[in-house]
Amino acid sequence: MTVRYLFFIAWLLQSLTADAQTREISLEDLYERGTFSARGVPHFNFMKDGKHYTRLMSGKIAKYSILDGREVSVLFDAAKHPEIEKSVDAYEFSDDEGKILLFTETESIYRHSRISRCFVYDVAGDAVYRIYPPGKIKYPSFDPSANRVAYVYNNDLYYEVIETGKRVRITKDGQVNAIINGASDWVYEEEFTLTKAYAWSPGGDYLAYFKFDESRVKEFSIEYYNDGAYPEKFAFKYPKVGEENAVVSVWCYDAKKNKSKPIDIGPREDDYLPRLKWTRDRDVLCVQWMNRNQNRLRLILSNVRKNAFRVLLEEENARYIDVHDDLTFLNGNRFLWTSERDGYNHLYLYGMDGNLVRQLTRGSDEMTALYGLHADGQWALAQFSVSDGRERELRRIDVETGRDSVLTTRPGFHSAQPGPGLHYLVLSHSDVRTPTQYRIAGSDFQTIRMLETNEALAGRMNELQLPEVELLQIPNRGGQAMNAALIKPKDFVLGKKYPVFMFLYGGPGSQQVMNRWNSFGYYGWLQMLAQKGYIICVVDNRGTGGRGEEFKKMTYLQLGKLETEDQIDAARYLGSLDFVDASRIGIFGWSYGGYMSSLCLLKGNDVFKAAIAVAPVTNWKWYDTIYTERYMRRTSDNPTGYAENSPVYFADRLKGNYLLVHGLADDNVHPQNSIEMVNALVRHRKAFDMYFYPNKNHGIGGADARMHLFARMTDFVLNKL
Repeated sequence: MTVRYLFFIAWLLQSLTADAQTREISLEDLYERGTFSARGVPHFNFMKDGKHYTRLMSGKIAKYSILDGREVSVLFDAAKHPEIEKSVDAYEFSDDEGKILLFTETESIYRHSRISRCFVYDVAGDAVYRIYPPGKIKYPSFDPSANRVAYVYNNDLYYEVIETGKRVRITKDGQVNAIINGASDWVYEEEFTLTKAYAWSPGGDYLAYFKFDESRVKEFSIEYYNDGAYPEKFAFKYPKVGEENAVVSVWCYDAKKNKSKPIDIGPREDDYLPRLKWTRDRDVLCVQWMNRNQNRLRLILSNVRKNAFRVLLEEENARYIDVHDDLTFLNGNRFLWTSERDGYNHLYLYGMDGNLVRQLTRGSDEMTALYGLHADGQWALAQFSVSDGRERELRRIDVETGRDSVLTTRPGFHSAQPGPGLHYLVLSHSDVRTPTQYRIAGSDFQTIRMLETNEALAGRMNELQLPEVELLQIPNRGGQAMNAALIKPKDFVLGKKYPVFMFLYGGPGSQQVMNRWNSFGYYGWLQMLAQKGYIICVVDNRGTGGRGEEFKKMTYLQLGKLETEDQIDAARYLGSLDFVDASRIGIFGWSYGGYMSSLCLLKGNDVFKAAIAVAPVTNWKWYDTIYTERYMRRTSDNPTGYAENSPVYFADRLKGNYLLVHGLADDNVHPQNSIEMVNALVRHRKAFDMYFYPNKNHGIGGADARMHLFARMTDFVLNKL
């Protein structure tokens, strides 16, 4: 063997080693390059002709053939319309698909709310019309005839006639932090996912809307730091536990009479109105009503022409009822409704007289999504949770008999985007090893064509040779099996002791552990830590979803208690394994997960060495009414539940390493929570680490902030664990 050959071998080995090092995950990969981001199918819309779909890409809305993916035509091209100065962010068709709403310069307000400059594009006439030129508006929508567009501006409800430009101001009492017409307040948006709070009637004769009177709701202020002599203050109405909520009333505008009137829905109390929806009768509106404790619900039908009402359906629950959007009015005076009344979420068929026709689905596999009804009205498509919540499958349900048939065969997580009448669907599938794949299928569920395979991402992951996510179950102290996911270091060897880093969320009805790609979030970062020699573990404690009502609701009135016990039990179980260093177990969570990681470090101070808490609730009395009271009721009703499960009351128990992080512009979990936690820690002379992020909300978004935050969290894990 020559010296030159030996030098070549040495060079080759060095090159391979260097190449392996460059293939390690970096924070730049995660938060700047998006190296591990899966591709979706954004801006995808089926067309009603059953033959085409549209997508928005590079300023064009193009029409494609479903069968072969061929571009048929370009419906809109921004380059040909200089009056639309900025790029188009989103679009919506009118019912007849002859007009398109275009959204530009979109700004986020809170989690779901947006304002935009909006235009109507007439497809046949190739003409653009600007809706409300003076400013940006909220929630524009066509009426059924596509001749008018309703919207909200400065808390008032308007509509414009497209052909003439006539603008009609329906309400005139809108006022910031006082009266909102046709849109929701902060707490309804966050906790009921209600933003657009109005709806056109089927015939376009009426606009029903909610009016929020939040004048007596207390304000919360956020300060923004933008290099001025003084910070800029932003105040908004935020009802905290036990405080007054906005008073919500139902109104109906008669377009023919150009007049609004309040709608009678019966006796009122301290209550909520989380939904409004028109029935198939052009005069009859359905309003959902809930009491403040959210354990009673009514569907109330109101004939707006006669202003007469009746209760269609009423439900009660010993604990609470979740709001959903599964109410579907059918032909033949019937409707579909989902409920947990038998202990699992299932589908029910009712008559419009309020009488139950039949329960359509049964058993411990509960329904997790209802996608819609086939055009023939004979069957519905739904998603079900199976395998103790770890898998999702799609089923076809016969509306007359309730018989169902499983449509998916591969293990993993299946979901659907339905087309009109379920003639075509976009079906998605992933598992812990496979990034999400999207395909177009017919109503027989046979694949027509793949839309997105994410092969490039799968290839990048294979190149890294990352360890697989193992799904298992871990027992708690009561012997109940908790779903868990485990990632071991790539070079894992038996006999060596590894530190453990746990991630959790743990809130009511949530799930992190599923046979799904990136099901628990922060996947790339956690894999990066696994590369550095940490065992990663994620556990779904009691209170999480997919396993029926009892498992989910047993945390009622004592949020944090059973969940913390389960996470401590999981850590103790891991510490008992011969390849785990029980003296080096850490935990991380965000929002509810930050609340949980804080409790785990404090109540499990003999188990956990370190915890990271980002944007944590530290006392439930500082959170909002709808979410907190749903699970805990008010402090006056449940003082023990609040006192025994709020981290601020256990600051004296801190022994390990604690990193506390919060965005100073967090409108959701206010920085007050972390500031008060600091007060408690200082009072007990406890050492801790802390980062605050000015002008950042609950998600602490933006590449700079994300890079900084995860760099600091990485250093904390490496140095403290």
